[in-house]
Amino acid sequence: MRQIPVDTSAATVTVAQPPQKKIHDRRSGEITTDTETGADLMTVDVMFALDGEVEILTVTVPEPGITGELTMGTPLALTGLTARPWDNELNGQKRHGIAFRAVAITSLTAGASQPKAA
Repeated sequence: MRQIPVDTSAATVTVAQPPQKKIHDRRSGEITTDTETGADLMTVDVMFALDGEVEILTVTVPEPGITGELTMGTPLALTGLTARPWDNELNGQKRHGIAFRAVAITSLTAGASQPKAA
């Protein structure tokens, strides 16, 4: 399916829920991995505010693409954010939605790229 680039330059984006491993199979606990790099995939719930409207989006990102400490309320930069429409049918029920994926999610707080002191 087509991936649509999302312009975040005019939006305010903050962490709504910290990163979590993306689960491929809930029964086995298997983690979803990036098909190209093999990196574990993470999901981050973000608050996306633009023109007085606020949405909570779940963004998937490879684990190495997460920079800085991402705690609730942390301002973010989303690099390479794309939206991809999806639909499927399971047990006779049709479902559809939009999946969001980013190359990187970076904390915009001061010192975010600094390593933590030991």
